[in-house]
Amino acid sequence: MDYETIFNLANLGVVPFWFLMILLPHWSLGRRVIASPFIALVPASLYLLLVAPQIATLWPAISNPSVAGIATLLSTPAGATIAWAHFLAFDLLVGRWIFLDARERSISALLMAPVLFFTFMFGPIGYLVYLGLRAAVNLRTSQPRRSVAA
Repeated sequence: MDYETIFNLANLGVVPFWFLMILLPHWSLGRRVIASPFIALVPASLYLLLVAPQIATLWPAISNPSVAGIATLLSTPAGATIAWAHFLAFDLLVGRWIFLDARERSISALLMAPVLFFTFMFGPIGYLVYLGLRAAVNLRTSQPRRSVAA
């Protein structure tokens, strides 16, 4: 199996969705596409196809994880490709949630673009940045506005 090719094709399976969320957040067709939970179908299916034939090899490492066991697993082309498909699927689902939640809260697409980019590139960091932004927006919108006395 050519893991380098599979690895590269996996990236192509998610990039269009990130493109829609980051660069075309107001496009109605794009918003409908992102609203579907099936956007992670490609990397999730790829993950299944990669894991299923190797479950006997993978199970000991994941059922009783250790740093050495996971390092050994990830040090192979198969292990790295499997992990990458896992990251792609879950980062995309988290990005989708962030995108939809921000839209529901009317958070500016300009503010969201860098957050989504961080989620795409660094997964959990983008998620944490979004939670901070979301808390700041909630705090700002929950405070009563002061009126200027005439």
